[in-house]
Amino acid sequence: MKQLLIAGAIGIASGVLLHALGICPIVKRIWTPAWVLFSGGCCFWLLALFYYLIDVAGNRVWAFPLVVVGMNSIAIYCLVHLIDRFIVTSLYTHLGHGPFQIFGPAYEQLLIGFVTLAVFYLILRWMYNRKLFIRV
Repeated sequence: MKQLLIAGAIGIASGVLLHALGICPIVKRIWTPAWVLFSGGCCFWLLALFYYLIDVAGNRVWAFPLVVVGMNSIAIYCLVHLIDRFIVTSLYTHLGHGPFQIFGPAYEQLLIGFVTLAVFYLILRWMYNRKLFIRV
């Protein structure tokens, strides 16, 4: 865990330093080296956090949805890129825009995204229960 925290600190500090010195800006859209170092450092810290919570502290129950998604990460990647528009269009066709504007029009995209994620999760849960795992 100590190594993960150190690697994260080095990555974040390196990315911020490159940005602060004007060598390379932190820009996610074009994946600059400063962004890669900064985001990599954040990922190391998140990995350390999850390692601590799940493996060291033994809090595993809340992580089961992450296990379901992680066991078929290739499937979720393909689903998102292949049928996301179909699911959104189907939801709008069968339910209309009303249910997704319950908190106002500003939150419509957030709610449709949440429902789409729930549909993807149900597909992955079905695959998990039947032990259907896509591997390379």
